[in-house]
Amino acid sequence: MEVDLILNRFKKLKKIKSDTDLADFLGVKRPNVPQWRRRNSINLDLIASKCNKEEFIFVMYGEDVDPQNPDPGPCSSKDSSATLPLIPFDAMAGLPSVDNIGVSYADCEQYCVPEFAARGADFLIRVSGSSMYPKYSNGDLLACSLIRDILFFQWGKVYVIDSSQGALVKRIFPSQKEGFITLSSDNKDNYPPFDFPTSDIRALAIVIGVIRIE
Repeated sequence: MEVDLILNRFKKLKKIKSDTDLADFLGVKRPNVPQWRRRNSINLDLIASKCNKEEFIFVMYGEDVDPQNPDPGPCSSKDSSATLPLIPFDAMAGLPSVDNIGVSYADCEQYCVPEFAARGADFLIRVSGSSMYPKYSNGDLLACSLIRDILFFQWGKVYVIDSSQGALVKRIFPSQKEGFITLSSDNKDNYPPFDFPTSDIRALAIVIGVIRIE
């Protein structure tokens, strides 16, 4: 994610002249903006809260996207390397896995998300349900990087797991049971953690980004 580009597009869109004015517009402390630029990190929810759908698409994806176009649609970019397939949540078995059933990438809608493609994302998947709320909401699009060889887990990170009972979006933690991992939801009041056998992992991807459009 190039924070400089995002902030500069946002300033252009909103006709904001300086970073000081930008901080005032966003309702944050004035030193925050240069800190975001230095760290190359920003809470996109803050930007999204000041945009409608078309404006947010323009801020994220740049001049080649028409901010007046109400539907970004499947990717029309000539650079196919920047396209990501939107995998149906109930078709996770289409990922390279043991039995290799379900849909293939070619069967899915393709979307242009250069920032995610540059970070190694392989596909998008839409969140279904509220188990990961407030981190992720129903309908959010998650950018995922496929783990082709499971050598280790990044404990506490959010993964998408294709299992015999369907797709799961969970944080992964160590389990006290051999051959198991603990899957945890952020919405723990309604979705308690549980042990999950690693032998039932048919495909695994780590979440590296999210698109949320209010």
